[in-house]
Amino acid sequence: MRQLAVKKNLVDVWRELEKKAGDLQDMIVLAMGEDDSSLKEELQMELRKLSSQFERLESQQLFVGDYDPRNAMLAVHAGAGGTESQDWADMLLRMYLRWAERHGYGTDVLDVSPGEEAGIKSAMVEIKGSYVYGYLKGEHGVHRLVRLSPFDSDHARHTSFVLVEVLPEAEEAVDIKIDPEDLKVDTFRASGPGGQHMQKTSSAVRITHVPTGLVATCQGQRSQHQNKEAALKILYSRLLELDHKKKKEETAKIKGERIVAGWGNQIRSYVLHPYKMVKDLRTDHEVHDPEAVLDGDLDGFITAYLRCQIGK
Repeated sequence: MRQLAVKKNLVDVWRELEKKAGDLQDMIVLAMGEDDSSLKEELQMELRKLSSQFERLESQQLFVGDYDPRNAMLAVHAGAGGTESQDWADMLLRMYLRWAERHGYGTDVLDVSPGEEAGIKSAMVEIKGSYVYGYLKGEHGVHRLVRLSPFDSDHARHTSFVLVEVLPEAEEAVDIKIDPEDLKVDTFRASGPGGQHMQKTSSAVRITHVPTGLVATCQGQRSQHQNKEAALKILYSRLLELDHKKKKEETAKIKGERIVAGWGNQIRSYVLHPYKMVKDLRTDHEVHDPEAVLDGDLDGFITAYLRCQIGK
């Protein structure tokens, strides 16, 4: 029923776009005999809006994964480098939140671990909307930043790394079945800023799935109950991703493909000095306006990745 609803919605959206295109074409034909500059500007604006909507819908045809239509759980983890990497993690978190805002997606920051001096050590955010996982799955990997450090008195050039994880949101009753006895739940006092109540009560929750050893921790919500719900949601997504990864590895073994283990390959470089450029190392897509990218303008990179995957 879920798949049927997704397909029906997709057909309805395309039919509505077809109707808008027909109406606009009729208006353009009628305006051709008119000498009204304001009307022509209005029609050009409508054409740009329609073209933008078409390009976005067209990119959705590149989605071939089973989980592409779902919400996404996105995590950022600062790498080695202390304050530099923690500040870079905070910049990336803002970038993805701005991207979601640009596209009208809902966001819920489930957990944040603040850095000692600036930035964040890690964060987990849920991004809600149609095909969010399909759009963001290519962001999974290591992101590299090169810049003049604002935390270095000599303003030396620094390179920082952050790992971004993107997980599909799991549907508990459909995707994952867990024996409650397989879960170990620990509570502890939340660390970092958050108010007097947060510091003095054991509101933070850590859930361990004993058979796999997977751990989900949440301390960013207001109550222990909310933290437990968020941690379970994260754990379900991690278990779904683990199951998906195992299936991919089995298929790869049959095909004879090489499986790369570890943190994952560096996927993108953001260079702010000595020149300005953001380049995806998988698709060679690059732009020379890193400020716009860090403000959420990611669509060019996302589309390039999706088209690259179709070609494989």
